[in-house]
Amino acid sequence: MCAAVLTCHISLSRADIMTQILSIQSHVAYGYVGNRAAVFPLQRLGIDVTALNTVQFSNHTGYGEFSGEIFSPSQLQKVMDGIEARGVLPAMQAVLSGYMGDERVGRVVLDAVARIKQSNPQAVYCCDPVMGDVGRGFFVHAGIPEWMRDHALPAADIATPNQFELSYLTGRDIHSLADAIDAAAALRAMGPGTVLVTSLTRDDAPEHTIEMLLDTAAGSWLVTTPRFDFATPPNGAGDFTAAVFLAHYLQGLAPQQQLEATAGAVHALFTHTFTAGTRELALIAAQDDFVMPDVIFPAERVR
Repeated sequence: MCAAVLTCHISLSRADIMTQILSIQSHVAYGYVGNRAAVFPLQRLGIDVTALNTVQFSNHTGYGEFSGEIFSPSQLQKVMDGIEARGVLPAMQAVLSGYMGDERVGRVVLDAVARIKQSNPQAVYCCDPVMGDVGRGFFVHAGIPEWMRDHALPAADIATPNQFELSYLTGRDIHSLADAIDAAAALRAMGPGTVLVTSLTRDDAPEHTIEMLLDTAAGSWLVTTPRFDFATPPNGAGDFTAAVFLAHYLQGLAPQQQLEATAGAVHALFTHTFTAGTRELALIAAQDDFVMPDVIFPAERVR
């Protein structure tokens, strides 16, 4: 009896101190996008994740054909009510959101953020403003880009846009490193204190590379990694990147270390995916390497 009680006490103590977050994203049965690209990496990095799925699809829409269901805002609200009823909101240290199908889902996200911040004022909201990409343009429903700019970003503590999204959100063209730094600062002025530009391709960058830029009030850091020439770029890389960055942010690393750890994880995942020659991220094969990357790319302070 005593051993059982002791074991229970230890388990409860560990749960109390474990970092816990709420991730509100899409879900697919096959492949790795949305919560499927975020939850497992977060768990491997020691984060306890409560996943609220906004859709249940057979696969991501990039295949052209898919089946499944989009959950209504009322359904999501009921699930959120049930989560709150468990009394776990005060333990939540962050909310992570990604693709939003429409503004009504976005309002559910911001309601969840408000509930958690009321229960834990120290909690942070990490918004991945999924809207489009260079070469593809917008791939979300009409109205979402404006809603993201006017409502989601002002509520965020952390934003993880790609270059296309950063350009839209700030109304700035980005061709140089100086342009990117200025745009990131402009986005911070809209609300989020931390901005991670997840994929930066500038005119003055070295050939065959891709970069990430981390901008905070304390400074800006740039990391450069090799570019992989995928025949079909895998979906979900941005979801993975935002999740891994949030994990390292919550673990209390310095900004430069947050960026270096994130870049190393993404490079490790891309290495496995490129070697496998698959259209889906090789998330399972890469799991040890994205937790402890063999290669760490140094981040340079640029402001």
